[in-house]
Amino acid sequence: MKNRYEKNRTENLIYGRNVILELLELDKCIIEEIYVHSGIEKSFFKELMLNSKSIKIIELDKQKFETMSDGQKTQGVIAKITPYKYSSLDEILNYAKNKEEDPFLLVLDEIEDPNNLGAIIRSAEVFGVHGVILPKRRSSHISASVFKASAGAVSHIKICIVNNLNSTIDDLKKEGFWIYGSDINASEFSYKVDYKRSIALVVGNEGKGISRLTKEKCDILVKIPMYGKIKCLNASVAAGILMYDINRIRNT
Repeated sequence: MKNRYEKNRTENLIYGRNVILELLELDKCIIEEIYVHSGIEKSFFKELMLNSKSIKIIELDKQKFETMSDGQKTQGVIAKITPYKYSSLDEILNYAKNKEEDPFLLVLDEIEDPNNLGAIIRSAEVFGVHGVILPKRRSSHISASVFKASAGAVSHIKICIVNNLNSTIDDLKKEGFWIYGSDINASEFSYKVDYKRSIALVVGNEGKGISRLTKEKCDILVKIPMYGKIKCLNASVAAGILMYDINRIRNT
């Protein structure tokens, strides 16, 4: 039988004082248990106790703590978070149907930076996206870092993981969806396009943009007007602007 403190690869563990304290401040905390090194300073332990919201704090000796930390930089504290429960695509579509709204989906093509993913999800929740679709491979998935960057929005929006983005886009087209892709070289400006239908917006990788095959499956490519010398935006910023345009036009 494994010791309960041995590293379990199915557990989501986060490390470091600042990130754990910040997660404790969120309205919907995902931390289940907190583990601290027995030699941690009393001042920080007291701060942790004051902010723990009745979450169980377990003190470990050096050997057990080092086994659990598995070489990570922990600053003497580890937290176990609740694993995220993903939705299916059908659940997302039914959610939009029950709201009697034309579905508005966000398809993220290889967004690899957790902070970008969290920021995009935060904007998606604000601008009325019914669900976010992530590829199984070459993509960041929901983690403590993503949860933190989303300011808790991960808890309020449906997210699904699919094996193949292009096959999923084909399935959406069969359901009557129009697929819009974000592309810096597009001929259409995002604020001039009609989005009043079932739509999916595809946003590409931070550096490469949308992959070639996925771009070819898009019905319309759109771009954001830019007037400065810098001709590209961070993926999360671009996604936020596009979602704002879509939300504004759909609700005009």
